[in-house]
Amino acid sequence: MYDRFKWEGDISLKAVILAAGEGRRLYSKTRGYPKPLTRLLGLSIIERGILTARTVGITDFIIVVGYQGKKIMETLGDGSRYNVNITYVENPEWRRGNGVSLLKTKEFIDKPFILMMSDHVFDSSILKYLLEFDGRYECIIAVDRKPKEYIDIEEATKLKVRGDKIIDIGKKIDGFHGLDCGLFLMTPDIFDALEESISRGDETLSGGIKVLIDRGRVGYIDIKGAFWIDIDTPSDYSIAERQLLRNLIKPTDGPISKFLNRPISLSISKYLVNTDITPNTISFISFILSIPAAYLFFKNISYIYILLAGLLTQISSIIDGVDGEIARLKYQQSKYGARLDSCLDRYSDALIIFGMTHGYWILYGRGELIWFIGTAALIGSFMNSYTAIKYDTIIESRKTKSFRIGRDIRLFLIMIGAIANQILPTLIILAIITNLESLRRLYVMRDTSGS
Repeated sequence: MYDRFKWEGDISLKAVILAAGEGRRLYSKTRGYPKPLTRLLGLSIIERGILTARTVGITDFIIVVGYQGKKIMETLGDGSRYNVNITYVENPEWRRGNGVSLLKTKEFIDKPFILMMSDHVFDSSILKYLLEFDGRYECIIAVDRKPKEYIDIEEATKLKVRGDKIIDIGKKIDGFHGLDCGLFLMTPDIFDALEESISRGDETLSGGIKVLIDRGRVGYIDIKGAFWIDIDTPSDYSIAERQLLRNLIKPTDGPISKFLNRPISLSISKYLVNTDITPNTISFISFILSIPAAYLFFKNISYIYILLAGLLTQISSIIDGVDGEIARLKYQQSKYGARLDSCLDRYSDALIIFGMTHGYWILYGRGELIWFIGTAALIGSFMNSYTAIKYDTIIESRKTKSFRIGRDIRLFLIMIGAIANQILPTLIILAIITNLESLRRLYVMRDTSGS
């Protein structure tokens, strides 16, 4: 018996994924292919599970296959493309309950492991909660105590709890306290429990868990509102797609980004995520769009030049959100990509503000004053970007709402100024609000100077 869990990002911990079923109710999306390979925003459902687990340090997977198992094995391979290791266990009895599928892995498991479902999409924070658990149980279930309105409660597995223990599990339970999210931290004791439940005629995973419940050996963690969904039907698929896109909205998004840029950029990302275009390529496209904008401001030959420059500036701002969205949807985030995007944004800001300053100077010849204002606007913009990461980290940690003057507002103001043909007032406004915002952030960060 395994008396205690205490895992803190243990990368040696294995994850078992049950992927043996047929998934008939999702046929309109699978078209006869195994459900785990159904594409969802650029990745298959099972790939999302693997990559989500990888973000918390899990790199060793055992996948139980059955229905069209060869297609799953051929598609995922040995896992090297995902920087993980995959071992396959074939279940020729895949039409039987999912408890039978898990039991097939018995000879491959000799210590606690994570159990996942191949048709579930979930936030990595749920796995973190499981890995941080410290308790005397053979099974810990991730439980949703307050399921969202889009969760199909009728079809979900329900749970009753008492204290920190699970006291009942099943599809038909009155007065239940939460839903099973399809994620578990288990010890090999589950295999003996499954053999006992199967001998009684219950071949489901829940049957094995019930045996452990009767022994008082099943606990739970509350997922605290984290996102998850079981994709069984076309309706579930649409909800999962919608929620994944919605989850790309950052709590630190400024008002322009949240209400104008994101709705447009998410539509673009929904299309581009199914192509081979990379986030870094999108970062370059956003930067390249800023070059003709800066040139048109620089020349300032006519109002149409200014108008087009303003519109290109805003389009560049919208595209600038797509690279991060694609990176998060396809798990292609990298430190280099973030630095590249940040550097290109600074070059873009500098070119546009310089173009505005020079164009106004050529047209009106206001001498040194316009260069002083333009320089102040540029410095303020750079300082906003320099302080953004630290400031956003503080806001996220405090979980407080805060009005944020960021790049989305700066570029939107430039577009509005161009439409109104008021370049000088726009530069003045930028110079004032960006520098004041930087000073405000420094004041907010004063108590965290040692961190």
